[in-house]
Amino acid sequence: MTNRNFEISVAPMMDWTDRHCRYFHRLIAPHVRLYTEMVTSGVILHGDRDRFLRFDPAERPLALQLGGSDPAALAACTAIAAPYGYDEINLNCGCPSDRVQSGKFGACLMNDPALVARCVGAMQEKSPVPVTVKCRIGIDNSDNYSFLNNFIKEVSKAGCQKFIIHARKAWLNGLSPKENRDIPPLDYARVHRLKQDHKNLAIILNGGLEGIVSIQKHTSGLDGAMIGRAVYRNPFLLADLAQEFYGIIPERSREDIAMAMIPYIDRQAKDHGTPVKSITRHMIGLFHEQPGGRRWRRYLSENAHHDGQTGAVIEQALSFMQGADEQDAPSKAA
Repeated sequence: MTNRNFEISVAPMMDWTDRHCRYFHRLIAPHVRLYTEMVTSGVILHGDRDRFLRFDPAERPLALQLGGSDPAALAACTAIAAPYGYDEINLNCGCPSDRVQSGKFGACLMNDPALVARCVGAMQEKSPVPVTVKCRIGIDNSDNYSFLNNFIKEVSKAGCQKFIIHARKAWLNGLSPKENRDIPPLDYARVHRLKQDHKNLAIILNGGLEGIVSIQKHTSGLDGAMIGRAVYRNPFLLADLAQEFYGIIPERSREDIAMAMIPYIDRQAKDHGTPVKSITRHMIGLFHEQPGGRRWRRYLSENAHHDGQTGAVIEQALSFMQGADEQDAPSKAA
């Protein structure tokens, strides 16, 4: 199913898809679209903006996800982010956490499509790149096609042409963010109906997608698939996705990717004082269900946090893997 117009992307995940994770993912798959963690407007306007906005050029194509609900503040943030060179600015209308709700943004914004439209319009005035929206199929008892369709219609009038839709509704009270990723049932049919009614819009499916088979099964007729935790558990899945959907044969083996991270690890430690474990934590699943994978995970988990550690820990972990025996054979529990 080679289709260069079909967008494969990695979901924005708080505390996970930081710049080190994205650099690592980019080594595996040069053409998938990556997203930052959600960055709130307050952090950019009043905090250490460079800490949250800077990235390695190798991470592109890269989208910045913003969290906020004030059109003027979001427009200012978009203007500040523009010189960094992002390829897309995305507004979060899907996160259900209590912290996000207290700031009156995230999934609760779906209750006010007119406000979201004003936010998108203000952001677009300051953005040289497309402004997009990530949302749910509904929230609380507003859980029907009419609610979702009205939201999309209102926001698209403001110029948003791409929507990433998590195919679960969000319960704003009573469920944790983790439970909101699992308990509300998936409704892919609602997303497909939306595409039929808005053929001019790019509709990207998110939620419950675990790999090639599920993407092929559930995204026919849509414009892309966003996959999250499955990729984090098994990063090399990105290479399989790039080959299946883009026809791109992986250029690097898992070992090559691991070795390619060494200069990055040492550069980050030297230039920014980044602890080695802050980078290697994203690499734990590189040898998921591969011979020696357990030994790889064990070595990094036990050694990357030591004071004075360098990128050499990667070579050491690869050497430790060579001691793999039958107990380290691939298994579903790996």
